[in-house]
Amino acid sequence: MTTTEEIKKGLAGVVVDYTAVSKVNPETNSLLYRGYPVQDLAASKSFEEVALLLWTGELPTQSELTEFTAFERANRALDPRVKAAIDLLPTDCHPMDVGRTAVSVIGANHPEAENSSPEAELLKAKELFAAFPAVVAYDQRRRRGLDVVAPREDLDYSSNFLWMTFGEEAAPEVVDAFRVSMVLYAEHSFNASTFTARVITSTLSDLHSAVTGAIGALKGPLHGGANEAVMHTFTEIGINKDESREDAAKRAKAWMEEALAAKKKVMGFGHRVYKHGDSRVPTMKAALDRMIEHYGRHEMLGLYDGLEAAMDEAKSIKPNLDYPAGPTYHLMGFDTEMFTPIFIAARITGWTSHIFEQRAANALIRPLSAYNGSEQRAL
Repeated sequence: MTTTEEIKKGLAGVVVDYTAVSKVNPETNSLLYRGYPVQDLAASKSFEEVALLLWTGELPTQSELTEFTAFERANRALDPRVKAAIDLLPTDCHPMDVGRTAVSVIGANHPEAENSSPEAELLKAKELFAAFPAVVAYDQRRRRGLDVVAPREDLDYSSNFLWMTFGEEAAPEVVDAFRVSMVLYAEHSFNASTFTARVITSTLSDLHSAVTGAIGALKGPLHGGANEAVMHTFTEIGINKDESREDAAKRAKAWMEEALAAKKKVMGFGHRVYKHGDSRVPTMKAALDRMIEHYGRHEMLGLYDGLEAAMDEAKSIKPNLDYPAGPTYHLMGFDTEMFTPIFIAARITGWTSHIFEQRAANALIRPLSAYNGSEQRAL
């Protein structure tokens, strides 16, 4: 059957709604959160401040920040019911499965699960923001045969995330690099997982269902997982701590040239939205550079530079945020499979901001389809 309908596969180029949460400013090639360039926020604001900005539309006053900080620190502990559910999952399942399950369990046990008032929704978002780092931290630890590390209320969000994961206080420069990554990953308009969350919300389903669906979308390798794939590439090339930066760069460049000649897809490069390079990369690359200096791992910079140079020479394609983020998390000590769950912890802020926005001016998202099957026929 033929149709005269114009099909927009993947909804490419279709504008489906308004949003005031974020945009990419084409004039400056900057990602804006509520009007603020993300690189400026990453330079001076805590992740807690950025979360409040995304949720409320404005940066918090000192009293508002103090109140939220106290709330977040009081709601960090891993719920025993969530821990029990995680313990039922095999340690060889993908950590994204653990994150998806944990959010579902949190939602199923929430006393206000079906209350979709703005006040209840904001409360649930704040609680999820506070609770999810313990999920990521425990999942990495249990895969290593280690137990839960209790949170500390004297540490900020980023410091505590690292504390619960590794059981020791991170150096200030490590904490700051982690904070930068969380700010940069927090939000990015109508990407696949965010749109999934809005579709689910449009049915008047609950917040935790929408976030669970978003996690499912992010698990797909065409959307999430590129930061993991970058480290798999580094591992395939071979990481030699004793190698010079120059030698590592040569090997990486040769690997990339062979991969491109074989038409192999190399993750961490290019972006559907940015035509002149991902505006978040310089900020994240600077954080990576600080980690390389802190850990004395200059061979990692060689691998990074070699791959980037070869891709630029062959395709003129620039790195995206995942490219510097992957090796940054690796140097901090995170297992590669945990990189995308860290993305969840950051993007909870953006997803829930869009859930609020969708619910405030809701219309059921229900596109049409053009039928191309058999015409009506008799049995």
